[in-house]
Amino acid sequence: MSSISLSVPQFFGKEWKYVKECLDTSWVSSAGKFVDKFEQKVAEFTGAKHAIACVNGTSALQVSLRLAGVLPGDEVIVPTLTFIAPINAVAYNGASPIFMDSDDYYNIDAEKTIDFIKNETKYKDGCTVNISTKNKISAIIPVHVWGNAAWMDELILLCAERNIAVVEDASESLGTFFLKGIHLGKHTGTIGILGCLSFNGNKIITTGGGGMILTNDESLAERARYLTTQAKDDPLRYTHNEIGYNFRLTNIQAAIGVAQLEQLPTFLNEKRRIHQQYIDAFENIEGLKMVKSPQYANNNHWMNLFQIADQHRNNFNIERIMLQFKKKSVETRPVWLLNHLQFPYKECQNYKINNAYTLHKYSLCLPSSSNLSDKDFEKIVNICKKL
Repeated sequence: MSSISLSVPQFFGKEWKYVKECLDTSWVSSAGKFVDKFEQKVAEFTGAKHAIACVNGTSALQVSLRLAGVLPGDEVIVPTLTFIAPINAVAYNGASPIFMDSDDYYNIDAEKTIDFIKNETKYKDGCTVNISTKNKISAIIPVHVWGNAAWMDELILLCAERNIAVVEDASESLGTFFLKGIHLGKHTGTIGILGCLSFNGNKIITTGGGGMILTNDESLAERARYLTTQAKDDPLRYTHNEIGYNFRLTNIQAAIGVAQLEQLPTFLNEKRRIHQQYIDAFENIEGLKMVKSPQYANNNHWMNLFQIADQHRNNFNIERIMLQFKKKSVETRPVWLLNHLQFPYKECQNYKINNAYTLHKYSLCLPSSSNLSDKDFEKIVNICKKL
């Protein structure tokens, strides 16, 4: 029985041609024309003035937080419902996370976060200080989960007033643009002072790994390039005045990325088609409901999820549902364990977390590859109907 994977890459463009050029010319490492071209093309697509390629999305987040001024002992506001990478990036910088609840689109709850900043912190000497811990809150990481844009209008204005740097995790949202609000027409990852993308194998386009830092600030861009190339002050004589990182993307990976980016419009169209197919099909499945995307953005629909409907939550169990899919060789995945419950972070502060528990307990990710066939889709829907 053939298996249906959750999210797999497609290679039907010029990947082989561009990689062969790297091999033929011996430009295979962290320099070469494809690195420059990939950065340029990503910047053009997202509307960012600068794009700096990194070895992965986590490294992009780590460097971005350092560029944003996060220091050891500081605190960073994060959502509890997200992949653990942005939380670990906070720890890599010697800072501590403060966990926030989720809205109905699985993103950081902007209203509760604003409530926390207004009522649980004070602004003193140009810094926002956590009343409970007495530590400085230097940044916030809104994560655009599943490709859904997080609503940021009021939040980003308050952060600007309170000198809290906004570093966006747009790892899953390449191709997502705002349709409403003060950020109308802007791509996720270009709202804060820095934003980060991921090109992991399961993302909408891939370089086999890889990430990107986005910024409109030229000085931050220059410093990002400096830090990600081992902070070379004199590359000929190997002089280093700061601790840097070996975080640059290779030319081979960038070559794949350039070819993938050429196909992005096709991938996005297929993702939207599949999402609408799921929406239509689940209208007739009792007990389960598809998670819809917010209407204030043109979302990339990277991942599709369903929830157990409220009135059926005593009759369904996500683990048992996953087992039924597994028996039919269909890969599904639960929502990540909430990060404030993860062992390394269970002592960190969290604030009024409620909705995230429900989303975690009653949601399941469905196969969402851009090459999902009609036959595979029908098989998935039939399993859901039989549940």
